[in-house]
Amino acid sequence: MTWLMLFGAIFCEVAATLSLRASEGFSEIAWVIPVVVGYCVCFFLLAKVLDRGMPTALAYGVWSCVGIIATAIIAHFAFRDPLNWRMWLGMMIMIAGIVVLQWGSHTAVE
Repeated sequence: MTWLMLFGAIFCEVAATLSLRASEGFSEIAWVIPVVVGYCVCFFLLAKVLDRGMPTALAYGVWSCVGIIATAIIAHFAFRDPLNWRMWLGMMIMIAGIVVLQWGSHTAVE
């Protein structure tokens, strides 16, 4: 359930960030509600994940990494944001870092 809540937080964060982009500097008022609600729900769920005992480095690392990657890929298709091979390489390095964080979090508990 903790991981499900973490991915719910990631989903809300990505939705809020993409809504922020769509709001065009808050000039499109209809997008302000998903921005505010998305970030509030995101941080509520992230707080619950931490309260359930997931290590902070792991929770924040996964949340930020998956959020960045999902936002970059979706923004590429939705807003035509650039996504070149260097950016893909950076995302792969981020994933490798999360794998090492996960691996290290098991060692720290043992």
